[in-house]
Amino acid sequence: MPKVKIPRKSTVVDMTAMCDVAFLLLTFFMLATKFKPDEPVVVKTPSSISDIPQPDANVMLITVDENGRLFFSIDNQSKREEMINSINASRGLDLTPEEITKFKYGSSVGVPFNELKSYLAATPGQQKQMDKTVAGIPLDSSSANTANEFAVWVNEARYVNPNLRIFIKADSKTAYPVIKNILSTFAGLSIYRFNLLTDLEAIPQGTAAFESSTAKK
Repeated sequence: MPKVKIPRKSTVVDMTAMCDVAFLLLTFFMLATKFKPDEPVVVKTPSSISDIPQPDANVMLITVDENGRLFFSIDNQSKREEMINSINASRGLDLTPEEITKFKYGSSVGVPFNELKSYLAATPGQQKQMDKTVAGIPLDSSSANTANEFAVWVNEARYVNPNLRIFIKADSKTAYPVIKNILSTFAGLSIYRFNLLTDLEAIPQGTAAFESSTAKK
């Protein structure tokens, strides 16, 4: 019997649909991605063995550089706008709509209230230069002290977003009295839960933490 010849089929795959999907995904990520604003100062945090990650939303970030200068920020832009509108009204800062918009889309601030208007009126380049020399947000050990503007920021932020998680990012060279004043302010505001941001280091062998992590694995 004659052999039956199976017709050969082309192995060419039409990639048009896949290219379309790839470009659609690329366009989506380009338009939907939110870039994290630059931090005003560089902070070298101490190391620890804690591996709890910082969440992506509902974050109050308190940054303290090696000179003890304090910077404050929350992440949600609509909450930032609500917060600055409240502070603008209560403190009589006389901020313009443009300056409020700059604060809404900005990053951390580290200036006293009486310098906030001039800071927000500056260009992004000028703000970066100002961040090098600003004194930081005024801080005191008592939350009731009117000079403790840090307490005002914390109170207003918690009012507009009660779900905020507090993170302190302090330089390893920051003087302890500065951190003590932050903690004293928290205590005065009945805040007893917060997190310290650190760099991850290896867990020393032979410790209880090492045994616990090995058992989990």
